[in-house]
Amino acid sequence: MTINKELVVGLVGVCASGKTTLGAKLRARGYKIKHIAQEHSFVKDMWKKIGKPDLLIFLDASYETSMQRRRLDWTPADYNEQQRRLEHAREHADLHIQTDRLSAEEVEAQVLKFLKKVGNETG
Repeated sequence: MTINKELVVGLVGVCASGKTTLGAKLRARGYKIKHIAQEHSFVKDMWKKIGKPDLLIFLDASYETSMQRRRLDWTPADYNEQQRRLEHAREHADLHIQTDRLSAEEVEAQVLKFLKKVGNETG
């Protein structure tokens, strides 16, 4: 069984949910990763238009966790606005992971398991 590493994997989610870390880990394994900054866009399906991913992975984190991970200068209202902007991507994601209580390695393991499953289904 081979996993199709030619597929473009899009990563979306709120700030400090783990997109950059996960992207680096997956790139190191040979995957094509598109970090899509949907949380900063007013275009609801920007993830689809610009990123054009074959698979979309949504990483989520609570406001409290985001603030612990990174010293962000934002309010709960700012966080809620990011969540609103991400609704379309969340609804269309192939995989959604709540990262609050997971290490970077645990998130990576969940994604690799998912990618292996997808590889089995498409290969």
